[in-house]
Amino acid sequence: MDLRAELLKSIWYAFTALDVEKSGKVSKSQLKVLSHNLYTVLCIPHDPVALEEHFRDDDDGPVSSQGYMPYLNKYILDKVEEGAFVKENFDELCWTLTAKKNYKPDRNGNSVVSHQDAFKLWCLFNFLSEDKYPLVMVPDEVEYLLKKICTAMNVELNSCELDDYLAQEPQGQGGLTVWQFLDMVNSGRFLRGIEQEAVSMAVEEVYQEVIEDVLKQARSPHILGHKVCPCYHPVLISVQGYLWKRGQLRRNWSERWFMLKPSVLSYYMSEERKEKKGSIALDKHCCVEVLPDREGKRCMFCVKTSSRTYEMSASDTRQRQEWTLAIQTAIRLQAEGKKSLHKDLKQKRREQREQREQRKAAKEEETQRLKQLQEEKERKLQELELLKEAQRQAEILLQEEEERRRQQHEEMQRTLEIQLREAEQARASMQAEMVLKEAEAERQRKRILELEAMQERLQEALQQEVKARQDEEAVRYAQARLLAEEEEKLKQLMKLKEEQEEYIIKTQLEKQVLKQEMENKNKCLEEAQKQLEEVRVNRQRVDQDVMAAQRKLRQASTNVKHWNVQMNRLMHPIGPGDKRTNVSGGVFAGYQPLLSRRDSSLK
Repeated sequence: MDLRAELLKSIWYAFTALDVEKSGKVSKSQLKVLSHNLYTVLCIPHDPVALEEHFRDDDDGPVSSQGYMPYLNKYILDKVEEGAFVKENFDELCWTLTAKKNYKPDRNGNSVVSHQDAFKLWCLFNFLSEDKYPLVMVPDEVEYLLKKICTAMNVELNSCELDDYLAQEPQGQGGLTVWQFLDMVNSGRFLRGIEQEAVSMAVEEVYQEVIEDVLKQARSPHILGHKVCPCYHPVLISVQGYLWKRGQLRRNWSERWFMLKPSVLSYYMSEERKEKKGSIALDKHCCVEVLPDREGKRCMFCVKTSSRTYEMSASDTRQRQEWTLAIQTAIRLQAEGKKSLHKDLKQKRREQREQREQRKAAKEEETQRLKQLQEEKERKLQELELLKEAQRQAEILLQEEEERRRQQHEEMQRTLEIQLREAEQARASMQAEMVLKEAEAERQRKRILELEAMQERLQEALQQEVKARQDEEAVRYAQARLLAEEEEKLKQLMKLKEEQEEYIIKTQLEKQVLKQEMENKNKCLEEAQKQLEEVRVNRQRVDQDVMAAQRKLRQASTNVKHWNVQMNRLMHPIGPGDKRTNVSGGVFAGYQPLLSRRDSSLK
């Protein structure tokens, strides 16, 4: 069973307890208080913002269970971690809310179970109930639970009396509700003469075994000589008690109270389990071995884990065998990946019930089918009798019909003889008439031939007339086609004429535009010619100026050359010696650059 499903069962009781009017809805203030308490017992961090936002006061009224489920799943159940809270405290909270309204023990104090035992029976009921709402426990599970309680007290359960009680008790949804179950237990009908303390101890033992997963060891299904029904599962006894354990460091022996669960073997100082001394984690790698007696200790065995070996001693061989078998069962459960033996047994019982129901349904279906076949057989026999009777009636009718037909045949034969004589007489008269008819027929044949010839002539005339009409129609069609083509050509001609006129107008406009452009170009050409003439005149004037400048330059060059010659002549006689020559060269040396610069400028 999933943890969420277990929690939902208890919360369902709390929710229905708050539904005072049994309308399926609870006020928001009550759900707010319930959610706050669930936060506390499930050790979930409180979320006051989400709580106030989801259950704020408005006009929507109370909330149904379907409306509460989204908040419950998102803010509470999704945050629950297995092992982070005490399951018993959670169950006590839901039991307190629902018991105050629904649990009604005997006011005179004659109840078989105490209030605390009723709470444990309520937890056992939730564990064994079906996974559908409203919660009920099927009769097989009721018998299973009562047998476990009786077995813990070494008392035999009267199954026949239980069957009678379940047959008389009205059952909804195929089983008992928890309040019907508690009333049945408190009635004392099945626990007569047993003290309340013994009942309380038995309920506590079964509670530890089923709810707290204190591991059990198989015992024979024959209890006190009472043979259990085939669907009954083996009874299991608690494996808890005092054992001697050897220490790891001091190696001394100490008596401890041991309690075995599927995943751990815990040991305490005493059976009150107030001071826990340690625990041994069990997994698929652990093993149990029987040890020989030594050091004054007998009935020894050890539990080997991957990190340590624990040595223990039992009081007798039977107790040692029970402990070793139980520890081996726990190791097997761990190897198979199962967390709870009773959850596995519950699932197996449920599968067996389903198989039994399937077999029962198949048997009923087979019975129904056989019944239908028998009814079908009887119906076929009735139909066969009816067919036989109908056959007899048909044979009688057939005989009557044969007699009637024979009489009709004789009557018809007599009638035919009379008709035959009449026919002979009619034949003679008919032959005479036939001769007359043949002559008439000959005349009619000739008339028909004449009519057929006339018909052929009429058909030829008709064909000629039809042909003439067809020719006339063809001529008319050709004439209409020519008229249509002529009209179409006329339209095309008119269109061409319009396009020609438009083109002429457009051409005239373009001609005017071209004429205007030619006039403008002629004006521009005349102006360009004038400018060209002016340029030519200016060019001629410039050429004349250039030629005059060249003449002046040539004349100046000639003058300079003549002057240089004259100067050279004048200077030559004065300097016959080297010194004078140098002096005269030095005097006129400064004039040479000036003369060269002047010649270049003139050029």
